[in-house]
Amino acid sequence: EVQAGHLSVLLITHKFREVLAFTDEVTVLRKGQLAGHGVVADLTVADMARMMLGADRVTKAVDKLPWADARPVLTVSRLAAMKDNDLPAFGPLDLTVHSGEIVGIAGVSGNGQRELVEVLAGQRPSSTGLVQVNGTPYRATRREMVRHGVYALPEEPLRNACVPSMTVAENMALRTFDRPPQARGRLWLMLSAIRQAALGLIQDFGVKTPSPETPIQNLSGGNIQRTVLARELSSPAVNLLIAANPCFGLDFSAVDQIHNAIVEARNRGVAVLLVSEDLDELLALSDRIFVISDGQLVYEGKAAEADIADLGHKMAGH
Repeated sequence: EVQAGHLSVLLITHKFREVLAFTDEVTVLRKGQLAGHGVVADLTVADMARMMLGADRVTKAVDKLPWADARPVLTVSRLAAMKDNDLPAFGPLDLTVHSGEIVGIAGVSGNGQRELVEVLAGQRPSSTGLVQVNGTPYRATRREMVRHGVYALPEEPLRNACVPSMTVAENMALRTFDRPPQARGRLWLMLSAIRQAALGLIQDFGVKTPSPETPIQNLSGGNIQRTVLARELSSPAVNLLIAANPCFGLDFSAVDQIHNAIVEARNRGVAVLLVSEDLDELLALSDRIFVISDGQLVYEGKAAEADIADLGHKMAGH
């Protein structure tokens, strides 16, 4: 119908591969204004990137550095959990993540990854097994997460890690609002301290928001993710980061920034569990990689030595 001239299609996307695969012409908007237009066959990805950003892409990847003092931070032993319909979601699983290491978990959506992250984040009970952080049994209560320095960058952060109607500053303070200098005693919130902390994080993590008082639900997906990332990684106490599809649906500038922040945390000795459906992301960031299929870990190996075809077969259940 399209090729015959009987149908026109308007595709709104920020994925270059979709533009290249499906469109004849492209128009780029930046900050609500026309930034460029052209025939796709005459443009390169670099051309479109310049239209999107207004300049050449300058983000520099952060190199993964060797971490000599590796120790087990997250240890999962025979862990299992149920789905919402009371059928098995995953398990039993055994898994260890060390300090200064990114462990990636690859898999097709619906194979138990979401439920695993929810168990580790305290949003779903386990049915069997044991989780330990720093050698201590861990049940993912808020008190334990604070004590052990467990932080999370979940999938769908607006739904799972934010209060949509609250401001950017208030959401950035969800980890710290009950401690000085943002709190005085048990009853008094120091709003000026909360705002000042938010201003610093907004600048450090490049969050684009009209003000700290803007409701977080008004931000773009990339800036919501940056806000959560700022909150979760700004603490010097972070010891374990659990990230689930952290860059899903984001433009490449946000992806670069989030990837770099995750690697920088790893280089500081943070243990990172990265669950993603993006195999390229996992291979670029991970030190070790697992594949989960039908709730079981069916592959483990060094990411640098992984064969993409083999991973694909494992992900497909072969």
